[in-house]
Amino acid sequence: MLLAIAAVLIGIVILVFSADKFVEGAAVTAKNFGLPPLLIGMLVIGFGSSMPEMVISFLAAYEGNPGLALGNAIGSNISNIAMILGVTAVMSPIAVASTVIHRELPLMLVVTGLAAALIYFDGTLDKIDGVVLMGIFIAVMSWTIYQGIHEPKDHLADVVEQEYKETLPLKTGIIFLVAGLIALIISSRILVWGGVDIAQRLGISDLIIGLTIVATGTSLPELASSIAAVRKNEHELALGNVIGSNMFNISIVIGIAALVSPSAVDPDVLYRDLPVLGVMTVALFIMCYGFGDKGRISRNEGITLLLGYISYNALLIASVVR
Repeated sequence: MLLAIAAVLIGIVILVFSADKFVEGAAVTAKNFGLPPLLIGMLVIGFGSSMPEMVISFLAAYEGNPGLALGNAIGSNISNIAMILGVTAVMSPIAVASTVIHRELPLMLVVTGLAAALIYFDGTLDKIDGVVLMGIFIAVMSWTIYQGIHEPKDHLADVVEQEYKETLPLKTGIIFLVAGLIALIISSRILVWGGVDIAQRLGISDLIIGLTIVATGTSLPELASSIAAVRKNEHELALGNVIGSNMFNISIVIGIAALVSPSAVDPDVLYRDLPVLGVMTVALFIMCYGFGDKGRISRNEGITLLLGYISYNALLIASVVR
C-alpha cells in the first residue's frame, strides 16, 4: 500500500511538471511556426492541458480499467470548474471580456450535453459512442481552428501574445514538447498503477479513484497555470484554459476510453457524477453571463464553487465508507 501511495504522489509531481513543460513547448513551437495567438490560446493550450487526462485514460482503458478512465474525465471537468475556477476567483474575481470565450461557453455546454446524452441513451460506452465523440472532437477542433484563423483580434489573443512575448527558440520548444510528453507518459503510467493498486487493496471501485485522486492530480497543471495567469491579470487565459480542457476531456478523453475498452457505465456515473457535472457546467455558464455581476466570476461565486467541490468529494468519500 505504501508503495502504491508513493507511486501516486510521485506520479502527480512528475505529471504537473511534465504537463507544464509540454504545454509551454507546444505553445512556443506553435508561435515559432506562425500560428495566430488566438489559435494558440484556444487550441494549443487547451488541448495541451488535457494531455494528462488523455494519456491516463488511454492507459487505464488499455489495461482494463475503464472506470478509472471515465472517472478521470468526468472528475477532471468537475475539478476544473469547481476547484480551479473557485480558487482563482477567490484570489481575484475572474473578468470575462473575451468574445471568443462567450462563444466557447455555449459550445462547452452543448458538447457536455451531447456526451451525457450518449451515455444515458443505453448506459454503456461502446465503439459507436467513441466514434461519435471523436467526431464531436474533430468538429470542435475544426471550428476552433476556423475561429483562430479568420476571426478578428480578440482580447484572449492579446493575453496569449503578452504571455509568450519573449519567444524561446524553436529548438528549445521542441525539446520541451518531446521531453514533456515522454515524462508525462511515464508519470501517467506510474499514477495509473498506484491508483489501481490502492483501489484493489481498499476494495473500492477504480471509478472512485479516477474521480478523486487521479482527477485532482491531472487538474493540478491547470490549477498552477490558472493561478499564474490570474496573478498576471490574464483572466481570459485562466478561463479559456478550463473551457478548452473541459471540451477536450468530454469528447476525446471519453471517446478514447470507449474505443479502447467498451463497457457498461457504472450507475453512480448516471445518477451522481454526470448530474453534478451538468450542474457545475450550467452554473459556470450563468456566472459568466450572469444577472448580478455580469461578465465576472466574483469571489462569492468562487466560494460557492469551492463549497460545491468539497461537498461533492465528501459525497464520494461517504459512498466508500457507508
